[in-house]
Amino acid sequence: MASIDLNSDVGESFGNWSMGDDAAIFRSVSSANVACGFHAGDPSTIAQTCRDAVAAGIVIGAHVGYRDLAGFGRRFLDCSPTELADDVLYQIGGLEALARAAGGKVRYVKPHGALYNTIVNHEAHAQAVVDAVKAFGADLPLLLLPGSLALAKAEAAGLRGVAEAFADRAYNPDGTLVSRREAGAVLHDAAQVTANMVRLATEGTIVARDGSLIETSAESICLHGDTAGAVAMAASVRAGLEAAGVGIKGFV
Repeated sequence: MASIDLNSDVGESFGNWSMGDDAAIFRSVSSANVACGFHAGDPSTIAQTCRDAVAAGIVIGAHVGYRDLAGFGRRFLDCSPTELADDVLYQIGGLEALARAAGGKVRYVKPHGALYNTIVNHEAHAQAVVDAVKAFGADLPLLLLPGSLALAKAEAAGLRGVAEAFADRAYNPDGTLVSRREAGAVLHDAAQVTANMVRLATEGTIVARDGSLIETSAESICLHGDTAGAVAMAASVRAGLEAAGVGIKGFV
């Protein structure tokens, strides 16, 4: 692989509550999944994140989620497909306004947290997300888990589906992410994470938590900005990939 995208969840502070170090993360990544106010982020935080992303030459993506500020978007909401589609479309539109004011634009969409994991196999919610993105603009790619139902639906609808891998999350042998409710779901060993992502980019495989190898063809790697040591880990992954001859470049 000549190059790969590195993305990170950003803009997740809210009022006096601070989350992550977006400016530092921007030194390592090529794409920014900007919170849209439903799981995290307030208008001023989102606007500043967009300004910082534009200044750093980072691609802006809409990080849409369930309407769940209290749970940080990590809880499933049993909403109707119409309500979910409306919520997703609303979030993309809100971010687009702030991105335009900063001199940028929304270039892709990535679901967040529980929504991301739910649409791996939830028929109605997967279709609702795809419908919302297509309603906004068929030129917006959707960043999703490889093998997910949403990825197949996006491609069937004429959208570009982009498969991603998670640097700092543990995988089950079937390619799904280990639930955050389980011990060891989040990885903190930068050397281990870097080696796994270099293997992904050069060999197309990721090591699952049981030691088995998962074949994948991800175009992007997610580095969460809200975990301890996130900035150092992002820098380590980027350095490791570049040392292996893999360039860092946005997928759009």
